[in-house]
Amino acid sequence: MSEPWKIRTEDGLTLEAEFAAPPAGVTPWLACVLCHPHPQHGGSMRSIIISSLFEALPAAGVACVRFNYRGVGESEGSYGDGIGEQVDARAAIDTLLRSWEGHIPPLAVVGWSFGADVTMALADPRAAALVAIAPPLRTPDRVTGLVIDPRPKLVLIAANDEVIDNTPARTLAPTWPNTTVEEIPGASHYFVGRTDRVISQVLEFLKNVAHS
Repeated sequence: MSEPWKIRTEDGLTLEAEFAAPPAGVTPWLACVLCHPHPQHGGSMRSIIISSLFEALPAAGVACVRFNYRGVGESEGSYGDGIGEQVDARAAIDTLLRSWEGHIPPLAVVGWSFGADVTMALADPRAAALVAIAPPLRTPDRVTGLVIDPRPKLVLIAANDEVIDNTPARTLAPTWPNTTVEEIPGASHYFVGRTDRVISQVLEFLKNVAHS
């Protein structure tokens, strides 16, 4: 069961968000912030992969926050060229951690498409792990820090991606330390018919992070 949240950014914007906890009586073994696709191409926190993860992860014991970037849905502000959206993701982390009572489990940031680029550019040490699903990596200068970043990282590539050129992900991701690169055969950018595969690989990776 999810609940609506409001997130306040460091530059004074209020963002629309939702929080979902594991079932009653289940202690979360990981916390997760979900970053959605490009806001100028219809992306929102209710986009298909983000919605699928937001449903599946809490059921598996992961507490999740999804949010709309500035200018999307009921969120204030306007498109931030990937920079403002990093501010939004940090605000989601802030809000999630402030809300926590008791022991805080490891925290991961998971993004799809444009959201994967936001995730991989996010230089926030509070994130114990990063997951990039079909990352375009259109601004490779923003992820140069990953060549020395020891955190565990998962990069999922859609084998038949019809929306982005996945060459940057194939080229750059293997140069990052502690990075697992997996290609999902037959998958389009939207992972139609492959959503279960995305969920299972993300969950397997997050369980390894939590128990390492």
